[in-house]
Amino acid sequence: MKKLLNLALGVVTSIGGFVEAGSISTAAQAGAEYGFALLWAIALAGLLLAMLAEMSGRLATMSRRSVAAAIRERFGFHYQLVPLGAELVIDLLLLVSELGGAAIAIKLLTGIGFQWWVLPLACLVWLILWFGSVAVIEDGLGLLGMVTLSFVVAAWKLGPDPHAVLTGFLPSLPSHGLARYGFLAVSIIGATISPYLLNFYGSVGIEEQWHESDLWINRTTAFLGMGFGSLVSMGVLVTSALTLSGVSIESYDQAAAIFNPVFGRWALALFAASLGIGCLGAAVELSLNAGYVLSQSFGWSWGVEKKRADAARFTTAFTAMVGLATVIGVIGFDPLQLTLTSVALTVVILPLIVLPFLVLMNETDFVGKHQSGPIGNAVLATLVVAGAIMAIVVVPLELIGG
Repeated sequence: MKKLLNLALGVVTSIGGFVEAGSISTAAQAGAEYGFALLWAIALAGLLLAMLAEMSGRLATMSRRSVAAAIRERFGFHYQLVPLGAELVIDLLLLVSELGGAAIAIKLLTGIGFQWWVLPLACLVWLILWFGSVAVIEDGLGLLGMVTLSFVVAAWKLGPDPHAVLTGFLPSLPSHGLARYGFLAVSIIGATISPYLLNFYGSVGIEEQWHESDLWINRTTAFLGMGFGSLVSMGVLVTSALTLSGVSIESYDQAAAIFNPVFGRWALALFAASLGIGCLGAAVELSLNAGYVLSQSFGWSWGVEKKRADAARFTTAFTAMVGLATVIGVIGFDPLQLTLTSVALTVVILPLIVLPFLVLMNETDFVGKHQSGPIGNAVLATLVVAGAIMAIVVVPLELIGG
């Protein structure tokens, strides 16, 4: 019974960190500009993320190693330097974006410039990391993130044409703005399959001491949890398509109007809460993952449950990440534009992150008898090739249609 309760909690709280600045902004822009036509991109990205998360959890369960630790052990530190450096840079940009998104949420409610809220929010993130536990970070913020279900409620209450929605799950070429359409499709994939989510997911599994008997929980949590998050992203797209059709969303202030026809005087507060809590959860996870990935790459002691003095370099790593992001954030970069740039860069490094899975998930030293089958390997190989193609085209697409 306890495992079933943990499973249910894991599924519903997986929304924390999943629905954040990247997924909200890309889905809202896609819906406003192309209606339901990019629902397939969210569905595909969610499925791929679920498969990769399940593999990350399986790796952590069977080997007691995260993705970062396993890559270092199998391929050596010199190979890891490139994806490690790239991931940290992108995670830093994403963290600045998330702090900015949370700050924009408060600005919507108070009217005070978002730059003034970056430092207080960064302090809150650090305090959560310093005093929090895995349960607080995963379950507490995840439960608060349930407010983002308001996007699903809004989409349902607006009553979209079912046939039109279902058509959106079939890839098709748009009648206008092909480059923009391609850029948004690639950005949705980049916003969904963030490398930090994979290492974070496995690291939390190690902290929670998953065992081989828990593999079914890992699999169910990965697929149902990521599916749950994808459903909310689809809610953002559908709601945007029905309320902001034809609008070119260039700021979160414009996106805030998405709830007006449904929730009336509560619209702004609900949008701000959804954006703010989603971004705050992602900011905590990004900061914590910086401590995870650096500690695991260099062989330092790490863990949220450990005393801070016993994992001093781990603590220093996430503290430095928060501090650096704060300095950049108070300068006042446009959070929405920075988010889109960050998710585009995520696509560039995607092949470097996915390629090692092809090796790790087929070696008994890492997954024992639970190696990937033909379907899993085929999906990984396809994702590596598709990722390489997207990495090549994403920058031109951003220049032309971004």
